[in-house]
Amino acid sequence: MPSSLPACLLKTPLGSLHAELGARMVPFAGYAMPVQFPAGLIAEHRHTRAAAGLFDVSHMGQLRLAGPDAAAAFESLMPVDVIGLAPGRQRYGLLLNDDGGIIDDLMFFNRDHGNGGDIFIIVNGACKAGDIAHIQEKIGSRCEVTALPEMALLALQGPLAATALQRLAPGVGELVFMTGGRYTVAGCDCFLTRSGYTGEDGFEISVHASQAERLARALLAQPEVRPAGLGARNSLRLEAGLCLYGSDIDNATTPVEASLSWAIQKVRRSGGARAGGFPGAEKILAQLDQPAILKRKRVGLTALERVPVRDHSPLQLSDGTPVGEATSGLLGPTIDRPVAMGYVRPDLAAIGCRLQALVRGKPVPMAVTALPFVPARYHRD
Repeated sequence: MPSSLPACLLKTPLGSLHAELGARMVPFAGYAMPVQFPAGLIAEHRHTRAAAGLFDVSHMGQLRLAGPDAAAAFESLMPVDVIGLAPGRQRYGLLLNDDGGIIDDLMFFNRDHGNGGDIFIIVNGACKAGDIAHIQEKIGSRCEVTALPEMALLALQGPLAATALQRLAPGVGELVFMTGGRYTVAGCDCFLTRSGYTGEDGFEISVHASQAERLARALLAQPEVRPAGLGARNSLRLEAGLCLYGSDIDNATTPVEASLSWAIQKVRRSGGARAGGFPGAEKILAQLDQPAILKRKRVGLTALERVPVRDHSPLQLSDGTPVGEATSGLLGPTIDRPVAMGYVRPDLAAIGCRLQALVRGKPVPMAVTALPFVPARYHRD
């Protein structure tokens, strides 16, 4: 680890491998994490779009809920259908506070195969301590809440991810998007799902820390696979129109404001069999039922000049009237143009609406653009 990084930073189980591969390390969520490898961010981004990139995401939090009431208990914390999720399937979820703000976004998987409730959860690294404490406080009396700090997490992403992984785990190619299971990969015991944070096909692989380096080396030995860092992960997820917690969503943002209403199933909405019953339900259901009450909405934005628009850049009308703020932004390597996401007044959220961003005091013309910027290529059948 470079001496310029604070000594208090945690290392993932792949820390030594990152050093061997020449990664540039940065502080992230309390860990020393690789932001890029010698090939550079753009090369890693493009290789992931064309073949397969391997990301260390072991800073993320992993936990398990167990017990016959686990699904119902977990559903009480989110506006999401947990009870109806079939075994072997994964779903996107949103932990909410009492005002309907997003405490964290997460992925959860139903591993129950008739032996009682078994829900596997992955939460954001910077939020994991608070998430686990929140879940324990709210539903710890209804089910067993077990943190899994001994587990590492690798993400293999790209159109050739399945080709590479299939050699090491025959049969894994039969999985479709948002399904998963237990597999032996290069001799390592893994739980993996066909999912990711790039908009590409791919897999997230949970493995014991003691086997993480062995697994990573086996994956990197495949001709399709190269290492990739946080920089490429960020540019890939932004092109895919995916939210970054702490930038695009936070505890003062509701799912409806964040254009995440698609994650709220009909069964939890007004008129549904299990409508409401989650934190902030009254506010969120009102926003769903009466869109006119919304004060802001997340949108995609494309710069009409070749000027990257970064997070916190003010958004304005042409006369300088403030209308919102950009929350994520960069020059998209795949589409070769500056793109951003941000919040604007709902009356300005229509595709094609013209705004301007203020970048270093100068106005940059922007157009509201449909998300994602790069079409997703998930393997659905």
